Amino acid sequence: MVLNEKTYVEKAENVIKKLAQNKDNRGNVKMVTTSKLRNILAMTADIYNEVLGNGEKLTDEINSRIDYLRVRCVYEYGRDDKDRLIKSFMDEAEILTALKEINGSRTNYILFQRYIEALVAFHKFYGGQD
Repeated sequence: MVLNEKTYVEKAENVIKKLAQNKDNRGNVKMVTTSKLRNILAMTADIYNEVLGNGEKLTDEINSRIDYLRVRCVYEYGRDDKDRLIKSFMDEAEILTALKEINGSRTNYILFQRYIEALVAFHKFYGGQD
């Protein structure tokens, strides 16, 4: 598994720290924008609210929404600009793999949601820009 309860915060911090090392000619941090991260966070938060009211095994409707989230992430990955900031982020954070590993589990989805929140928090802390 890409994520687990004991290490997801440390993993998120390490991902952002590594990405924050990428700088432009002026020394500014060059990584995925806050708005891109918040778009992903907003989608995951909508699903999270439904997951909380559900049993351990997720409904087909929720699983379908998670699949759509994966499709949206793949789309963003595919349309990435020449700087490859989204690709770098998704590869380093293993977002697509983590989404696959949810596999209908409420616990796994909650862990994924917390991981995304940690990524957003560390992104802000380590100088991520809009």
